[in-house]
Amino acid sequence: MSRTVLIVEDNPGIGQLVKMHVEDLGCEAILETRGDEGLARYREGDIDLVVLDLMLPGMDGLAVCREIRSGPGYVPVLMLTAKSTELDRVLGLEMGADDYLTKPFSVAELAARIKALFRRVDAMAAPAPEQMAAERIEIEGLIIDPTRRRVSIQDEAVDLTAREFDLLFHFARHPGQVFSRTQLLDSVWGYNHEGYEHTVNTHINRLRGKIERDPSDPFYIQTVWGVGYRFRD
Repeated sequence: MSRTVLIVEDNPGIGQLVKMHVEDLGCEAILETRGDEGLARYREGDIDLVVLDLMLPGMDGLAVCREIRSGPGYVPVLMLTAKSTELDRVLGLEMGADDYLTKPFSVAELAARIKALFRRVDAMAAPAPEQMAAERIEIEGLIIDPTRRRVSIQDEAVDLTAREFDLLFHFARHPGQVFSRTQLLDSVWGYNHEGYEHTVNTHINRLRGKIERDPSDPFYIQTVWGVGYRFRD
């Protein structure tokens, strides 16, 4: 892949394991064991992806992620956490993490997540022809501009993460079509691992909180009970 991955993990066993398998993907791996030192190395530049533990000495992962997102440019962040509560996942996503893995995780899943994040970065740098040619989508005050990757509601800009935009754009390009959580993982995340459908739920809840007037009674992204979700036809 010829990429550089910064791993910030204070557990020596996990850190070395992640480093070894990142290198197996053909990437250069840099391992830091403190949050503040990881952030300092990130700021030196030439980092293509950050694998970031949530609980770190010096500076916790949420603070590191916040600092990364406050700077210029975009580098994907994959957050690792031993915690599995929805609050911890949401906090990581709110700080700008692109994805998360709950420990313990499989090596195959780690590799799949990393490769999916790199594919999405490549797609953002060189948009697919269908996205380049797409005209902006407008429905009931919601405007999606795929060429500029901008969204607005009633002329007010909506701040979406890259993943949230991809999810919304995927829905809007297929109005009325019902997607299961597994299909959304395949199409938007680029991978599918059994048991991780809650990733889709979390992102849809956050997306609804940003674009829906009443997230408890959504207008745009509707739930089809027992099946999945669809964008308003």
